[in-house]
Amino acid sequence: MTTSIDLDQAIGFNIPARHVRGRLVRLGPVLNDVLAAHAYPPPIERLLAQALVMAALLGSTLKHVDGQLTMQAQTENGVVKLLVADYQGGAVRGYVQFDADRLAELGTDPTLFGLFGKGYLAITFDQSAPAENGGVSRYQGIVPLEGTSLGKAAEHYFSQSEQIPSFVQIATRHDADGRCMAAGVLLQHMPEGEVGRERLHVRHDHPEWEHVQALAATLKDDELTDDTLPLSDIIWRLFHEEDEVRVTDPAMIAKGCRCNIDHIRDVISRFPADERADMADEAGQIKVDCAFCSRVFPIALVSFDN
Repeated sequence: MTTSIDLDQAIGFNIPARHVRGRLVRLGPVLNDVLAAHAYPPPIERLLAQALVMAALLGSTLKHVDGQLTMQAQTENGVVKLLVADYQGGAVRGYVQFDADRLAELGTDPTLFGLFGKGYLAITFDQSAPAENGGVSRYQGIVPLEGTSLGKAAEHYFSQSEQIPSFVQIATRHDADGRCMAAGVLLQHMPEGEVGRERLHVRHDHPEWEHVQALAATLKDDELTDDTLPLSDIIWRLFHEEDEVRVTDPAMIAKGCRCNIDHIRDVISRFPADERADMADEAGQIKVDCAFCSRVFPIALVSFDN
């Protein structure tokens, strides 16, 4: 009997000599808790699983615990209208809006282009901290949604929006009991950032980055999703010949829908009484749906002070 390890965790590492930082994420029970709220068909379930891994890979790089990473993929005419995944304080959440009839026409394994057509990818980093030294605490990049997978679309985002060479690989699988697992790796080639030295990304050749990319490309999907293989062992397998690899302590990841009935009541209370009346149904209930957790919050109209 095997024992699952390193589930619902993110682990970071740096390779100083190569100017590379990396992240590994593997989601299991948390992923299934998120998916259970929606009962999506398999292609949409896989898409959301990949998005949640991507959100965890990027969000776990934020320096401040209250920082938030939000990723959106959107199109006007695609089968998938909107894909949202975010990460805050070690918790992930997400949902998908899609056309079920058009999805059924695509078969069991649609491509990213088949799902979205011509869309765009937006990633928002909110550091949740005051800007320091002329920096910004919140910024967003938007690029066309390109690539054969969500991971490749993220690589395109970093190349176009932030000029950071990146490698992203995301894998999903289901076990015999139908439970989903998803995992991913993110590698980025960072500027040296030293005063008076040429930025790495100004140069045309990147031998250090090309070496790391070649090593990362040997990683197989079944290694990423092997829940008996520690994430630290993957790092060792890929980069054990490097002079130094600095590995951070693992960070746990939880399911995190932040819907709160008190907050919802507060928002609705700011509307004029006649508008609140228009929101209510025949029974005098204002019902608010949470897209992230698929819960409905009924609030009695008479509970508001007019």
